[in-house]
Amino acid sequence: MISGYARSGDMEAALELFMSMPSKNVVSWTVIISGYSQNKHYAKVLEFFLRMEKERNVRPNEVTVASILPACANLGALEVGERIEAYARKNGFFKNMYVRNAILDMYAIFQEKTGSSRKNDVASQIFDEIGSLRNLCSWNSMIMGLAVHGKWDKALELYNQMLREGTTPDDVTFVGLLLACTHGGMVVKGRKIFQSMEDEFHIIPKLEHYGCMVDLLGRAGHFHGNVELAEMAAKSLFELEPSNPGNYVILSNIYASAGQWDGVAKLRKLMKGGNITKAAGYSFIEEGGQLHKFIVEDKSHPRRAEIFALLTGIYTIIKLQRRITFCQWELEELSY
Repeated sequence: MISGYARSGDMEAALELFMSMPSKNVVSWTVIISGYSQNKHYAKVLEFFLRMEKERNVRPNEVTVASILPACANLGALEVGERIEAYARKNGFFKNMYVRNAILDMYAIFQEKTGSSRKNDVASQIFDEIGSLRNLCSWNSMIMGLAVHGKWDKALELYNQMLREGTTPDDVTFVGLLLACTHGGMVVKGRKIFQSMEDEFHIIPKLEHYGCMVDLLGRAGHFHGNVELAEMAAKSLFELEPSNPGNYVILSNIYASAGQWDGVAKLRKLMKGGNITKAAGYSFIEEGGQLHKFIVEDKSHPRRAEIFALLTGIYTIIKLQRRITFCQWELEELSY
């Protein structure tokens, strides 16, 4: 029943049922954790995982691990993710394809969010480790990771390799490919890939694919002098996904590149009137078995005084170091 509520998106009812259980085993914990994961309530996933760890005789299984890793990736909880990967390997869960792909996807997302090439290297190592057992999810994770990290050429090479090895792409694959073309400024290639979706693979483009094409053409300047075309494309995106700030940002960038600052101002006013805002940046850290969430400009943390005092100290040290470096540079100049 908990799983049924979770699949329908009613996590409040799922939680109420879970909390009413007199005793909970790994199955019940896994069901509530996977429910939160499926509904993208990633903070809750880690919260319940840390609570589960404190329970006696309850140890995560393969499904638990595969459900937790996406949360670690999306919240940037690297230490928790690495700890779960180590646990999965130690207990033989890495043999499970779902767990392998979850670990691969975690590192691909990590490098996407942090811009860390080291995480991309880890993802590549795991991708190679999976070897001939790779499935479509494996290829998609790696292509997306490379594309978002700006390694568009490697993403396209990997796609060609995937085709040679007999794996047929899906709609997710094409999102990664179009992102790769966007980062590489490859308009002609992007158009060919977009066209091949229907012509070769009979995949109907979705909102994400049209959004990628608008972004690709906008970045490449193909809307310059033809802003009306961009406005028409953006209008379709607004109708399909009116609350997505990313669509407004794309059109705003096109206005800016065309020097139409009145258009930028008009769009910002439209966003403000529609209560459409970009999601605030945040990060998580685990300390003492407790998860701490930090939001940009948030002052609600119970230890905020200590945190801000520490940040002030760090900032002071950085300023001092800059002054020292500048003085050293001046002395070196005078010595010539």
